[in-house]
Amino acid sequence: MSQGKPETTIGLCGQCRWMRKMESDRGSVFYLCQRSATDPTFPKYPRLPVLHCRGYELEESTHFGDSK
Repeated sequence: MSQGKPETTIGLCGQCRWMRKMESDRGSVFYLCQRSATDPTFPKYPRLPVLHCRGYELEESTHFGDSK
């Protein structure tokens, strides 16, 4: 996988409120889709980069103009 910003290399997951970054003891990184916990139609660990997703929701902290 190419080096770059996570948003670019993993697609929509990089800014999605449902993504949780998981790191193994060996240093491997996985991206867990937390929607998969309540909706089995979402893959637990989606194939990256994700370019289209019906469950995508922009993470609150990435909204432009927020005063957070």
